[in-house]
Amino acid sequence: MPLSVIYSMQHIIISTDKTKLELNYIHRYLSEESYWAKNIPFNVVRKSIEGSLCFGVYNNDTQIGFARVITDYATFAYLADVFIDKDHRGKGFSKQLMQYIMSCERLKGLRVFMLATLDAHTLYEQFGFKPLKEPTRYMSIKFFESY
Repeated sequence: MPLSVIYSMQHIIISTDKTKLELNYIHRYLSEESYWAKNIPFNVVRKSIEGSLCFGVYNNDTQIGFARVITDYATFAYLADVFIDKDHRGKGFSKQLMQYIMSCERLKGLRVFMLATLDAHTLYEQFGFKPLKEPTRYMSIKFFESY
């Protein structure tokens, strides 16, 4: 069920309605501008959106940002692909996006909420994220170094 919340600050709308998402815009940003998903194929972006709770950020009906949460809605969530377009940075939009994500009723009561970041630690720390307490317990498989 799509939820749409209007953030009245500075004409920003944050919505979980996937039909509003501009897939070409999201793909272009991730594949060309992000450090974490360079050259990611369009199909992979589309499929990742289909399987996630997504948050579009809009300024006067133009998409200017995005985030998605991969979750079971009960115990675990992973925050991914968070970005605000470079022309709209420095205006507090990423903080507004994070405030909305963290207040989302569907994500309340999770046991673990994780993310990975290279350079936005101070943003996420404001919302309670901390470095892993016991990083040696966590493991992963990375099938692709890059797309």
